[in-house]
Amino acid sequence: MEWHQLESFRMVAKLQHITKAAEQLSISQPALSRSICRLEEELGFPLFKRQGKSVILNHYGVIFLRHVERALQEVEKGKKEVHDLLDPDFGTVSIAFIHSMGSNIIPQLVGRFREKYPGIQFRLSQNASNFLLEQLEAGEIDLCLCSPGNNKESIDWAPLFKEELFIAVHKGHRLAGQSSIRLEEIAAEPIITVKKNYGLRILAEQYFGAAGFTPNIAFEGEEILTLAGFVEAKLGVALIPHIMGLDDANICFLPIAGQECHRIIEVAWVKDRYMSPAVRKFKNFIIQSFVNNGL
Repeated sequence: MEWHQLESFRMVAKLQHITKAAEQLSISQPALSRSICRLEEELGFPLFKRQGKSVILNHYGVIFLRHVERALQEVEKGKKEVHDLLDPDFGTVSIAFIHSMGSNIIPQLVGRFREKYPGIQFRLSQNASNFLLEQLEAGEIDLCLCSPGNNKESIDWAPLFKEELFIAVHKGHRLAGQSSIRLEEIAAEPIITVKKNYGLRILAEQYFGAAGFTPNIAFEGEEILTLAGFVEAKLGVALIPHIMGLDDANICFLPIAGQECHRIIEVAWVKDRYMSPAVRKFKNFIIQSFVNNGL
């Protein structure tokens, strides 16, 4: 069994078409067909159901593909590890973060890091905490900055900072003039929040429950700026941090009395997974940036 046979098998399985797969692999269709046939002969079982020019993985092919994917990934990981050891000041860091960190914290971190290590590149993406953790576990990203939400045994965390949560109300709201507010005072208000399973939603429901009420959810969004927009439109109130970009909004941010309401922002990575020198440098740089009194 040869390396190119496994790569060919994976490409055919992905495209389900011999001709298209041959084009992607820059080989002739007959050569690709012979390679697949030899692989099937060596294995002793068929991998595909053939339907004209299209091919579809059969039951055996589906099982075999899972193992081939893992094998190829392991080889690529080995190549990457050796390359990183040979040149630790180069490489790529794949990092994802919650939306509220994209306006100032991430740009500052990456900008300052690149001043020290200009040869290290970045792949950046944004999402909600629960999706970030799924990406992290799947190996799609190296690091993520998010609120912990549901703790997972496979993931390690380092806390970075604590972010206070406020009740955001329109400046014309009946509560807008108060210097602080207890959560139970908004029990009858329509609540604007993020979608279920988002880290901020989990926290909000915990805090509302501790205050003795179930929130009346009026609208659900994905980003804090969206929630603030609904508050500004007088459609409800929200439990959110006062992030950059909201200073000019027609909103009052009321401190919460009677209980401490905050979310913790942490950097996360997968336990026992190989971490390249570039990723390790950036992870340590992030942690140290906040240990030294923040950014």
